Amino acid sequence: MTREEGIKAVAGKPLSFMHVEKSEIDVPDGTLPDAPAIYETARRNFSKLMNEGILFQDTSPCYYVYRQQMGQQVQTGIVGVMSAEEYDKGKIKKHELTRKDKEEDRIRHVDNVNAQTGPVFISYTARPRINAIVEKVVAGPPEYHFTAEDGVIHTAWVVADDGLIADLRDEFARVDALYIADGHHRAAAGAAVARRRRREGQVQESDHVLAVFFPYNQLKVLDYNRAVKDLNGLTVGQFLDKISEKFTVTKDFTAKSPQREHDFGMYLDGKWHVITIKDGVFDDKDPVARLDAAILQDHLLAPVLGIADPRTDDRIKFIGGIRGMGELEKLVDQDGFSVAFSLYPTTMEQVMSVADAGAIMPPKSTWFEPKLRSGLFVHPLE
Repeated sequence: MTREEGIKAVAGKPLSFMHVEKSEIDVPDGTLPDAPAIYETARRNFSKLMNEGILFQDTSPCYYVYRQQMGQQVQTGIVGVMSAEEYDKGKIKKHELTRKDKEEDRIRHVDNVNAQTGPVFISYTARPRINAIVEKVVAGPPEYHFTAEDGVIHTAWVVADDGLIADLRDEFARVDALYIADGHHRAAAGAAVARRRRREGQVQESDHVLAVFFPYNQLKVLDYNRAVKDLNGLTVGQFLDKISEKFTVTKDFTAKSPQREHDFGMYLDGKWHVITIKDGVFDDKDPVARLDAAILQDHLLAPVLGIADPRTDDRIKFIGGIRGMGELEKLVDQDGFSVAFSLYPTTMEQVMSVADAGAIMPPKSTWFEPKLRSGLFVHPLE
């Protein structure tokens, strides 16, 4: 969301948590994007919400259960904190690289506000006992229950019972690994602030990072699609001939979205095609090389279209699957792009396999929905 979009979104909403999370909406026009005033404004806005009782802190330590429902997709997680030191040691596994500028922005935000204002999205291998505790909690009345503007239903329960808290702590001690699904910059920033504030022999609140922990089999990864502005100097015919060296091309495809792994939808010249990677082209035993995002990048986007670094090349655009195939068609038919690709969604098993191997997924490999809602859970570092 741009600053202009943020200003429009909070019009008439003085209590919107965006005044904390995206505080550049409240500074004068022309303020530099890394100006101290932005972080000072975030701190001031957060303190105002606390002082007025809009946000309040529980009097004793609690866990929380947080459920989201988007259509048929339901995911129920536990809100708590994870160890910054274990993140540094690699026990909390990641699958993405972070950008230094975004990481530094989040570090300055946490440091100035003196709170982690948004949780990291974590997955773990499901455990029956944790599931049973959650089911017991959600049988009771929730603390919050509302439907957001985008139609996602959010429900939260407070877990204040000492016995249940102890049970959850004991059960998570038996979880072998945690996996960052989304929020790599928040995790990295939380760990960085912890290192800065660490004192030998002292346990501090900043040693812990706010997170929501979901069993991996409840999560749904949506497709993350691509569009490219030009064909790198090739005609449509030359382009089709070139990609046919490694892909089987089926024209006039009607499904638009691929129906299986290693198939790709391709919208070109006003028509949908399906392209399928040929056998033996990629290393099926490599957890990264066999990902569809890697196959498309390594065997088409880079060698044929010249997209060597998708992180920095402005000829490529990434489109979250939540926006549908119509968005890809619009980009090509109306917005000056030459070709668009739809991908089969990455699975959580693939995400965990890459993380277990200590490897990094290609950029924009995963799109998680629904997103975590900021403003429900905050972790002050006092």
